[in-house]
Amino acid sequence: MVRLTRGRRELLVEKSADLANFAVAGLVFGQAVGQETFSPGIGLAGMAIWLGLMTFAYALRGDSR
Repeated sequence: MVRLTRGRRELLVEKSADLANFAVAGLVFGQAVGQETFSPGIGLAGMAIWLGLMTFAYALRGDSR
């Protein structure tokens, strides 16, 4: 089991949320500006990745705040 200090845990929470936003931006909004037709499967995958990473970040944050 990995033991994280409070500062490192907060950094991991912050960066996980940032990564979630980049994933949804790349997979959902990237299709909107692209020349291909919008793929609902890729859009839903982007939203699922975002939801998973945000859930991980909130679970990791726990009662530390």
